[in-house]
Amino acid sequence: MSASAIFILDLKGKVLISRNYMGNMDMNKVDHFMPIMMRMEEDADSSPLVTHGSAHFLWIKHRNLYLVAMTKKNANAALVYSFLYKMVEVFKEYFKELEEESIRDNFVTVYELMDEVMDFGFPQTTDSKILQEYITQQGHKLDVGAPRPPATVTNAVSWRSEGIKYRKNEVFMDVIESVNLLVSATGSVLRSEIVGSIKLKVVLSGMPELRLGLNDKVLFEITGREKSKTVELEDVKFHQCVRLSRFENDRTISFIPPDGESELMSYRLNTTVSRTHTHTRVHTSPLLHVNLLSSVCQVKPLIWIESVIEKFSHSRVEIKVKARSQFKSRSTANNVAIMVPVPSDVDSPKFKTSTGSCKYLPEKSAVQWNIKSFPGGKEYMMRAHFGLPSVESTELEGRRPITVNFEIPYFTVSGIQVRYLKIIEKSGYEALPWVRYITQSGDYQLRTN
Repeated sequence: MSASAIFILDLKGKVLISRNYMGNMDMNKVDHFMPIMMRMEEDADSSPLVTHGSAHFLWIKHRNLYLVAMTKKNANAALVYSFLYKMVEVFKEYFKELEEESIRDNFVTVYELMDEVMDFGFPQTTDSKILQEYITQQGHKLDVGAPRPPATVTNAVSWRSEGIKYRKNEVFMDVIESVNLLVSATGSVLRSEIVGSIKLKVVLSGMPELRLGLNDKVLFEITGREKSKTVELEDVKFHQCVRLSRFENDRTISFIPPDGESELMSYRLNTTVSRTHTHTRVHTSPLLHVNLLSSVCQVKPLIWIESVIEKFSHSRVEIKVKARSQFKSRSTANNVAIMVPVPSDVDSPKFKTSTGSCKYLPEKSAVQWNIKSFPGGKEYMMRAHFGLPSVESTELEGRRPITVNFEIPYFTVSGIQVRYLKIIEKSGYEALPWVRYITQSGDYQLRTN
């Protein structure tokens, strides 16, 4: 069971638009939502679920709006929250910005969308590209006869329209990995993980079928091939276009892709804690999840930072930072930005670097060291000198970590590789597949002494 009703409220709790999908609840019960929220705010309490009697409110906040789903049965909360966030995406596709004014200016379109995206409390078509085929911001003119929805809505392939034509057929695939790292002040790695995604930009005519082959360890074990350069992924999430049964049988990722840009799959790789082997699990929801066998994968932090921050009372602060790239020399990190925190009351900054440039950001109480190009296996130094006021503040400042941003093209930390990308279409046209690899920083932090 999902939602009985959906409400869009302003910040004062006034209902801007609502839709009663099941008719099994009193719509006026939403009046209790905002008073409960205000009480929770006064008590410094917060919860994504609010209850009043038999009514349960599952809510999210976006800008100056609350999107609230009301139910009285044992709803699938994860499904409801996924639906609410998907509604935000759909509205943003239509109105560019989702806020109170855009809802008031487009209430007819909003009502039409709310009628299409959910039926009797269950999510239906939530793909904005398909919805835009028959719900337009210009509104509907009076036509004789009932308007017919596009075949895509009732088609087995609801994410792609028929009759798409391009003069040049191409597929662009980006394999993007973000590295999350947390290092303690003593230099031990507390958390290290890789969060990856495979994104597509499809410019293909007709209804093509694509087959993607990765250096999947389980596939190589099944076929008895050499597995020295394989990767074991965990928490894999597929787009709904992927045929899960085919994947379970022979590990082939086979799919009819959505037109334009989409995320085909995402995955995670923990690189700090060893994992025990688990059985494959499949969740057949609109966003399909697969847990693959996982084991430990040791990866060095790509950019290692050593820092010494010396504070002399009523006088000065001296900072020494050493940055070392720990990846192979054939790769290069671009647009590296190392953010080093400093006390909020410093002045008179002076910098000396072996490469790159430094600038003091008083609004962030930090020094930003920018290195445009950082080849692998290199080490650079930065020194900073600041003055301190003669009168110290009585407030103790927290020790903020050093953060690092970077991007390494043509490189993946996990070693994942696209072995092949086959494009099959009944008309037999030739299409070009393009693959690009990018590694970038995610939440990359190193604590200081």
